[in-house]
Amino acid sequence: MAAPRHSCLFVLSSAAEGVSASSFLQAYNLVSPNCTVQLASPNGKNIEYVKQDESNRRWFNEFRAKASSTPIGLETVDPARYATVFIPAAPGAVHDLLKNQDLAQIISHFVREKKPLCAVGMGVAGLFGAKKDNGSWWFEDYSLTGPSVFEEARHAEFASLPVIPEDFIKEHGGQYSSSEPDAIHVIIDRHVITGQNVQSTIMAVQNLILMSTQKSGKTAPLR
Repeated sequence: MAAPRHSCLFVLSSAAEGVSASSFLQAYNLVSPNCTVQLASPNGKNIEYVKQDESNRRWFNEFRAKASSTPIGLETVDPARYATVFIPAAPGAVHDLLKNQDLAQIISHFVREKKPLCAVGMGVAGLFGAKKDNGSWWFEDYSLTGPSVFEEARHAEFASLPVIPEDFIKEHGGQYSSSEPDAIHVIIDRHVITGQNVQSTIMAVQNLILMSTQKSGKTAPLR
């Protein structure tokens, strides 16, 4: 009898600024052969996948036709049902995931249970709302990465961003590191994996899959 498939919760921004099409596509294609993927967004709103190109537009058109492409609301998520959480690179994350209390509760559950979680690029902002009972940040003593100030400063919306990931991590007790802009840079600290940018998606997700299979006592090839 085949072993039951793990479930991975993909937490997606539904803000107008959207989710990186390439980060989502790369992660989904890596995770879905190994796990059952459930999409979730604030209030179950539809997702805008931004910066699609000719190479992936057809894939997204076909994907949207599937029932599995419709996200459930974060407020309906029972975190105990999921083995892993993934938050892809998403310009919109700083707008609707940053202070989402439903997501904060999900992340807090994963930290307490030491279950694997992964965030990439601006998706790292989805970790910022998770607080301990004493009000301190859950990740105050973790090593993390995310978009550097230099990377974000290249974008026109930089001045209006509600938070700069590099600054937030440093100001709240985390240990921040980064590499050159657009370089692959992934940090693993205990059960938490963070990637600096879209380019870091594949390496971050490969490590998430590996960590998940090791935790379950099984081995599986990275795809």
